[in-house]
Amino acid sequence: MGYPESILAQGERVVLHHHPHWKCLLMPTLVFVVGTALAGAAGGYLSTSDLGSSTKTTLGIIIAVLWVGIVLWFFVRPFISWRTTHFVLTDRRVTYRNGIITRSGIDIPVQRINSVEFRHGLVDRILRTGTLIIESASEDPLEFNDIPQVERVHSLLYHEVFDTADGDDFRGRR
Repeated sequence: MGYPESILAQGERVVLHHHPHWKCLLMPTLVFVVGTALAGAAGGYLSTSDLGSSTKTTLGIIIAVLWVGIVLWFFVRPFISWRTTHFVLTDRRVTYRNGIITRSGIDIPVQRINSVEFRHGLVDRILRTGTLIIESASEDPLEFNDIPQVERVHSLLYHEVFDTADGDDFRGRR
C-alpha cells in the first residue's frame, strides 16, 4: 500500500517518505526459517515413521496447518504491518500512519514542533536507523522507532522547522 497522496494539501510537497527500517523484519524472518525447518524435519520424520497411513495423513495435515498459522501470524502479518506503516515529512507537517485493518495516524504541523531529537545505539548506528523524538507545543514528546537514516531525517526535519520559523525559503538553496 503506497502513501495516499490524496491527503496532501494543495501545494504541499513530500520531502521524505519512509517505512520502518528493515531490521523490524529480522525476527519474523528468523521465525519463518526456523518454523519451516522444524515443519520440514517433522514431515521428514513422519514420512519415515512406522505409523499407519491415515495417522501419517492426519499428522501431516496438523503439521501443515501449524506451519501455515506460524507463517501467517509471525511472518506475513509483521511484513504487511511494516509495509503499511508510513513516516512522511512534508514541507508543512510530519505524518505517521500505521495499521492493517484498523488504521491510525498522527499529523504534527511543522510550525508546532519545539524540538527534534534522535537516539540510536551501536547496532542502530551500524544499521543506520534509530528513534526520532519530536516534541510539539501541546503534547508529550512522540517517539518514532526504527526510522531509517534517522540522522538525515533529523536534519531534514530541523531544516523544515527552521525554514518555517524564519519564513525564509531555505529549501530553494539546497
